[in-house]
Amino acid sequence: MDEVYSKEERIWGMVSHLSAFAFFVFPFGNILGPLVVWLLKKDEYPLVDDQGKESLNFQISMTIYGLVSTLLILVIIGIALLIAVFIATFVLTVIAGIKANDGIAYRYPFVIRVIK
Repeated sequence: MDEVYSKEERIWGMVSHLSAFAFFVFPFGNILGPLVVWLLKKDEYPLVDDQGKESLNFQISMTIYGLVSTLLILVIIGIALLIAVFIATFVLTVIAGIKANDGIAYRYPFVIRVIK
């Protein structure tokens, strides 16, 4: 069954994903941005509750993968992995934001589901 979300709810769903780009402003902004949006709007909008958790889980997962890749730089392969993690994070975050704005609950690949 397809749910119909209001324009405002879809915008907040999109913001819950795109706020991860706060990483470019301050450390761990990729986690703090979605966390703040989710905490502020989760009770008001079901889409934001769902997509906020999804975004948080993805950003936590990508942060872990990035840290592991950084450690693997010592054995050379980490450089390629770190680049792949960065590109995947950027592209998938944009796709998720677009899907949420269309009212579609997006599911990221490669996610460790920490928050349920």
